[in-house]
Amino acid sequence: MPQFPGQTHIFFWREVQVLESMGHEVHLLSTRMPHSGLISHDWSQDAIARTTYLGQVEPVAALQALWALLPRGLPRAILREGPGFAKDVAVTLSAARALVTLARERGLDHVHVHSCARAALIAALARQMGGPTYSLTLHGPLSDYGPGQRFKWRHAAFATIITHKLLNEMQEAMPDDLPPRLVVRPMGVDTDELRRDAPYQPPEKGRPLRLFSCGRLNVVKGHQDLMSAMRQLLDQGVDVRLEIAGEDDAGGEGFRKDLEAHLRKLRLQDHVKLLGAIDAGAVKQKLLDAHVFVLASWHEPLGVAYMEAMACGVPVIGTDAGGVRELIDDGHNGKLVPPKDPTALARAIRDLAQNPDSAQRFSDAGRIQVETRFRASLGAETLVSEILATRDNG
Repeated sequence: MPQFPGQTHIFFWREVQVLESMGHEVHLLSTRMPHSGLISHDWSQDAIARTTYLGQVEPVAALQALWALLPRGLPRAILREGPGFAKDVAVTLSAARALVTLARERGLDHVHVHSCARAALIAALARQMGGPTYSLTLHGPLSDYGPGQRFKWRHAAFATIITHKLLNEMQEAMPDDLPPRLVVRPMGVDTDELRRDAPYQPPEKGRPLRLFSCGRLNVVKGHQDLMSAMRQLLDQGVDVRLEIAGEDDAGGEGFRKDLEAHLRKLRLQDHVKLLGAIDAGAVKQKLLDAHVFVLASWHEPLGVAYMEAMACGVPVIGTDAGGVRELIDDGHNGKLVPPKDPTALARAIRDLAQNPDSAQRFSDAGRIQVETRFRASLGAETLVSEILATRDNG
């Protein structure tokens, strides 16, 4: 896993817990630790203590690895994939060699990589050096994960892909370079932990509407559009409050500054709070306290944050972007609006606030959707079955 444990990595940890409850021993490997401002979970220190970090560049080890790979076609792959791939190879060679050594010491015969960026390249290079078989999970568009994708995918034993939309894109982009087994399996949430103890209470007329959003502070998450929708709602006389959990990748020194400036420009200081990175328990409490969960992403491969809200019986409003339609059925278990459209977003929020029956229906149907199709246990069970199939096939 890359930069584990980051603020969005709760579903990795849930999957580990499910695997261990099934009786499997799990070894955690990562490239490097995340920025200290992004280490926010109550389980983070436990995870760090259990994780082996392979990302440090060791020049001597890298040269030894390069020598071992020269007769295995790496120069041809570098020529084919280009200079960006060459750079990634240079910074991951020593980590790949470390992975081979670690796998031999611990008796690891398979590594699953929850990324298709440099973490996947480490596993692919290690395999070429006689290391363990490996598999991948694709969590978003291939363009997000850097160069060398044909090299990473061609040597994988299998892959899980979180949506049918992404699977179709992969089959169009690299039909001749995909592993023999591809499984559509979304990441999931712990539906036993994320649930209500008391019934959901829809918004009440004359009382403030409580909104909650959760996602990295990045321009593509659309928090600025949600703030603009908030301004419209307040100007229309809707009494609304918004809390946003999440931090930027610089630990608060990046896009957060832009959002704070946007907040001041819209005069929302009394109505919008940026909570920073908060742990999973705090997120759950915010969800249980909210009338509506809103995420205004410009692009969202699927959306764990939506799943968490739906598991807690919170009505969701999202954007019709990426693979979100495979989770949210518009008008049945949530509401979808176009991305980058604050006016449509404000209208959807206002409509839901004025229709408690719709809010209750979304609450009930959302919970059923996640329980049925997006439980964390499903991902863990898929990994186990596919890894066993890899061993059976030699």
